[in-house]
Amino acid sequence: MNKNELPKKLKKQLLLATNNAGKQKELRYLLGMLSGVQLLLPQDLELDLEVEETASTYAENAELKAAAFERHTGLVVIADDSGLEVDALDGAPGIHSARYVPRPGASDADRRAALLANLDGQPRPWTARFRAWVVVAVPGGKIRGAEGICEGEIIPEERGENGFGYDPIFWIPSAGHTMAELTDEEKNAVSHRGNAIRAALPILREIFEDW
Repeated sequence: MNKNELPKKLKKQLLLATNNAGKQKELRYLLGMLSGVQLLLPQDLELDLEVEETASTYAENAELKAAAFERHTGLVVIADDSGLEVDALDGAPGIHSARYVPRPGASDADRRAALLANLDGQPRPWTARFRAWVVVAVPGGKIRGAEGICEGEIIPEERGENGFGYDPIFWIPSAGHTMAELTDEEKNAVSHRGNAIRAALPILREIFEDW
């Protein structure tokens, strides 16, 4: 997008379109390298907005969230959607990763337990990957996105206390640890979300350069 297409009165602010505390922490860390850009969370704006993820792809779900938050605030917005794809389960849970246990109030631990139950009896290794799409929406401009992937495998026992979601059972052979055993810095260096954000940084820098 040509920066001349940008609305002239936009502030040098970037809204992180998520209410997930774990994602907020990772995004703030990863986007901290954007010099001079103020990072905002929905709670900073007293914005209580939940966007139903009804699309069939990560990119489309991320676009739904980015567009909704942009319409409500008029700010530059970054949103993501991600999921865990397990080969032995034909790519499940995929875009349904956060809703893998449809019961109201189901926890991350419930979803991990359901995944392992569904893998029981399947030959190992249970190869898998985390995939993320990050989307940037600008008022009056086009929506643009970038993808990130982290390859690994599922293991049958939980290891580590850092991270969230499926991190304690996602083993990264190149790191020799589960995602939940890594420090924040180590995780962000190899994670799907970290890779997606790094791929999106040129988009963000183009938007905010010479503001």
